[in-house]
Amino acid sequence: MVDVDVVVAGLGIHGSATVYELSRQGVDVLGLEQFAEGHTRGSSHGRTRMIRRAYPNPVWNPLVDRAFEGWARWEAASGTTLVHRTGGLYAFDGATGATSMQGPDTVVITEPAEMAARMPGFRAPDGYGAVFDPAAGVLEASAALGVARDGAREHGATLSFGESVLAWRQEGDICVVTTGEREIRCNRLVLTGGSWSGRLVPELAHLFEVWRIVTVTLAAGQEAGMPPQLGCFSVDRPQGLVFGIPDAAGNGFKAGIDLGPVWDPDEPTAPASPAEIAELVGLMTSYVPGIAPEVIEAASCLYTMTADKRFVIGALPWAPAVTVAAACSGHGFKFGPAIGAALADLALGRARPDLEFIGVQRRLPSSQELT
Repeated sequence: MVDVDVVVAGLGIHGSATVYELSRQGVDVLGLEQFAEGHTRGSSHGRTRMIRRAYPNPVWNPLVDRAFEGWARWEAASGTTLVHRTGGLYAFDGATGATSMQGPDTVVITEPAEMAARMPGFRAPDGYGAVFDPAAGVLEASAALGVARDGAREHGATLSFGESVLAWRQEGDICVVTTGEREIRCNRLVLTGGSWSGRLVPELAHLFEVWRIVTVTLAAGQEAGMPPQLGCFSVDRPQGLVFGIPDAAGNGFKAGIDLGPVWDPDEPTAPASPAEIAELVGLMTSYVPGIAPEVIEAASCLYTMTADKRFVIGALPWAPAVTVAAACSGHGFKFGPAIGAALADLALGRARPDLEFIGVQRRLPSSQELT
């Protein structure tokens, strides 16, 4: 006898999406989250994220397609606008050779005048080229979490915030989840613990490194920071890739650096320091010369990284009733609906061979596959 069909542990974007996608299919599902709703301890808080079709390896392209389709489906179901198309420029150092970024309808640009024509407010460093992605845009991240969680509740799912998973085990075909409040028996368990994935699955902990990342947002309503003057962008530098998200809907112009110190997720992330803020503001005004450096927000969040920046998704070979999705390496939010649908499929026993390039199995030594 089980208490619920599926338990999802961790309610960031991928856990919330999984609960939503399962509940839409009539599955009895319970979502657990160790922190209060609206917390800022993980990787899914904040107002905006970037979405793009440009990716370094074409193996990602089918999953990117599913992500765009998924956001459109969520918009249609909720009546909420979640994606603002702005186009994007992804700048690379021309002295080091051509970029590896590719994708449907992307164009490589080497002339500064053409970059300026595509995105007048953006200035790449001297000697840089760029890949233009017409499909790139801004995701309404907070609204997306709301759509997933509200939709899950509307379809009968239960979401329990402030309830920590202390342990889990598979007993025969059943999973037993122990929280700080109770023991729950379920047919399937999905682990979407973000930066706590190594705690939930110690056998995979060596794959993950958690970083603290800082972002800064400048005042909304500035023409230089809004489409069509500015779209999404990144600048690939040896000191860390800088990403920029334009003010597409009154959210302000946001930027960050995809690099940060290793961090213990059990410790609250330290606030952005004056030096970190000053460094980012300097980069923002360099790449967007017309912007006024009026800071309205400086935030920190966690990235859970793998060495190759690919996710780790799939059933655990030693506990096949348990599926994990982890290590989204700073680019996972855009895949929210696609990952949620994939985890729902896996939890319901549907094969997803398209996920093998980010599968659990490819990460494991042969001695661990059947243990």
